[in-house]
Amino acid sequence: MSEARKVWRTQKAGAISNLKLVDESVGPLSGEHIRIAVKSVGLNFADIFALTGLYSATPQGSFIPGLEFAGVVTALGDSTQTDLQVGDRVYGCTRFGGYATVVDVPPQHCRKIPEHWSFAEGASFPAQSLTAYYALATLAAIKPGQVVLIQSAAGGVGLQAMRMAAQMGAIPIGTVSSESKRAFLAEQGFAEVIVRGDDFAEQLHTQLNGRPLQAVLDGIGGKIQKQSFAALAPTGRLIVFGAAEFTPGNKPNWLKAAWLYLQRPRYDVMDMISSNKSVLAFNLIWLWQEQALFEELLDGCAALDLPAPFVGREFPFAQAHEALALLRSGTSVGKVVLNVT
Repeated sequence: MSEARKVWRTQKAGAISNLKLVDESVGPLSGEHIRIAVKSVGLNFADIFALTGLYSATPQGSFIPGLEFAGVVTALGDSTQTDLQVGDRVYGCTRFGGYATVVDVPPQHCRKIPEHWSFAEGASFPAQSLTAYYALATLAAIKPGQVVLIQSAAGGVGLQAMRMAAQMGAIPIGTVSSESKRAFLAEQGFAEVIVRGDDFAEQLHTQLNGRPLQAVLDGIGGKIQKQSFAALAPTGRLIVFGAAEFTPGNKPNWLKAAWLYLQRPRYDVMDMISSNKSVLAFNLIWLWQEQALFEELLDGCAALDLPAPFVGREFPFAQAHEALALLRSGTSVGKVVLNVT
């Protein structure tokens, strides 16, 4: 008798309300994969954009969202080459398909969860850590003593980037949307935090106090991004990994999206030559096509020996819609996670 699993599946992208919890059978395990009994699933803004059809990598037709998970290894494929064993607690990544109680993945996409971490903390680590580490270490090439501005610093990626930048010896300045989020970051040990106001450019100028700004990590877009780029010192780099200003409700508001698109920042390469500043952008999904780099980055994240990720809210697996609503509200701090009981 075939194994069964529960999954959150949408028959087509376009509206979050299309996402339904269904029972499915689990097919035979590929020889090169391992099978994971999922205990926790990490949520990301990419899930929202995929479900609403605003993500370029969204699969055609029916799909299961989700990029990261944590659980227990239950089986190894016949030809799998790995040090992992049945019973190991692991976190891992998958190119969609994470909202499931059972997943089959290549073992290279998994790492053992540190003994003192929970499954929820493990599921919070891979996607946000890969995003932050690739942005800081590879694209920004941050060095000790350099100042880096990190937008949405109380969110999953932002908080991890703040921690990583500090661990690398850089000086992180975070930005947040509310005083409560600034207070949260203060509790996490970060003193340099800007609550974004109407005159963000002046706020940033005051916070820098003459220090050169070498890098900006931005997942917001719009006016804030443009002002941040203007504040960069020569050789500075703007790293763009998202556009939260486009975050939709249940389905896209195409008129609003078109207006935001027309108003988006534009950068002239001739101006960048004169100012000696750069714009770099990336999509985390691309890493799945670069296996060697993917493994290198996963190992680099683990080598930083960071504390367990901060999990802001945990929901039962059956409450994916409630969890997604909190994430897209912009009020959450840390990571939002689904737990399988």
